[in-house]
Amino acid sequence: MADRTPPLALQELRDLIASGEIDTVVLAFPDMQGRLQGKRFAAQFFLDDVLENGTEGCNYLLAVDTEMNTVDGYAMSSWDSGYGDFAMRPDLSTLRRVPWNDGTAMLIADLAWPADSSPVVAAPRQILRRQLERLAEHGYTAHVGTELEFIVFKDTYEQAWDQGYRDLVPVNQYNVDYSVLGTGRIEPLLRRIRNEMTAAGLTVESAKGECNPGQHEIVFKYDEALTTCDQHAIYKTGAKEIAAQEGVSLTFMAKYNEREGNSCHIHLSLQSVEEAGRNVMAGDGPGGMSPVMQHFLAGQLAALRDFSLLYAPNINSYKRFQPGSFAPTAVAWGHDNRTCSLRVVGHGRSMRFENRLPGGDVNPHLAVAGLVAAGLYGIEHKLELPEVCTGNAYTGDYEHVPLSLREAAELWENSPIAKAAFGDEVVAHYRNMARVELQAFDTAVTDWELRRSFERL
Repeated sequence: MADRTPPLALQELRDLIASGEIDTVVLAFPDMQGRLQGKRFAAQFFLDDVLENGTEGCNYLLAVDTEMNTVDGYAMSSWDSGYGDFAMRPDLSTLRRVPWNDGTAMLIADLAWPADSSPVVAAPRQILRRQLERLAEHGYTAHVGTELEFIVFKDTYEQAWDQGYRDLVPVNQYNVDYSVLGTGRIEPLLRRIRNEMTAAGLTVESAKGECNPGQHEIVFKYDEALTTCDQHAIYKTGAKEIAAQEGVSLTFMAKYNEREGNSCHIHLSLQSVEEAGRNVMAGDGPGGMSPVMQHFLAGQLAALRDFSLLYAPNINSYKRFQPGSFAPTAVAWGHDNRTCSLRVVGHGRSMRFENRLPGGDVNPHLAVAGLVAAGLYGIEHKLELPEVCTGNAYTGDYEHVPLSLREAAELWENSPIAKAAFGDEVVAHYRNMARVELQAFDTAVTDWELRRSFERL
């Protein structure tokens, strides 16, 4: 991967700290759920100590459930091993200002074991790094764009909590897909998110309304895979913080209600390492695709079910997959066909494919690692691309994406493709993450059960 110019240079940070303009530095890393976890440092202490030496964090941060409860089953972290630390090493290429928090800068950290400085292989950022290294060995770099949807409510996060997330008021009362009037209703919020993400070093493309009442999407320009995934995590955190400051709330959960879910379509293309800017997916083959793209896309289809845990990591994720919706159910590919899980779009330099499985709850580092690993499987085995789907994939004779987290976890655990690409440690770690979520859900009493059973049964 080529060296990058960070959004904020180290000397600029030194100058801003000296002038008093920056007084806080956040060092954080993406956890299993894709959330940023870390510490806020006094800026001068960061320069004097953390910049060179890093800091520590409890290794339970990669071994907890969504509620931050300690759970069993993780080899790397447990009560038996004493819940020690891992080292957090600042990645200076990610240094940036955080405009929505006054006087604040931020960096993303890589995780290592203190004893020998070896990487924490189950950390999402390290998982992606390893797949990108494998890709580079073949002479390619991955460029990625993520399209992340969210629903905005007039209620604050605290009000939503107190109400049990029931009877929340969306900022739009009807479908505002592509509606300029609909986005205009909350343009102060959307404008602030767009402008402050730009000031943080992200390149904003556009904002648009979506189908579910209160649903919107802000899209950023594609970039190198690791950069896009880091920025995705920063944007997701920042958008929530900005919403809270504006007295509203927003959610990225995959399926908030029975209407349209929040998607996160992921676009990926490959460029040549030796010829920067040359899209190796473009060629003279069918639909303008090169043999590399055909093999890469065939790998996506071959591994799609096995890797669904990476694309749909939560119980709620699978509620999106409904026939006749814009969330796919068929393991199929097509040219600009939104009924397929994999949609080929663009031509020439813009040739790419879109994976339509992920929802707004996806961990981008894990999902993109899955896309790269699947593509490499197709390249290394020279897989042939099946026939294109030219009609409605929902009515075709195609394999179905997993219908539940339980099914996806079993496919992942028993997948020779996953074990070969990621290793036994990573496969076991994320299989346990799914087990923990399933166990928690299986023992919970839901509102659905209460409504159906309290009086009538």
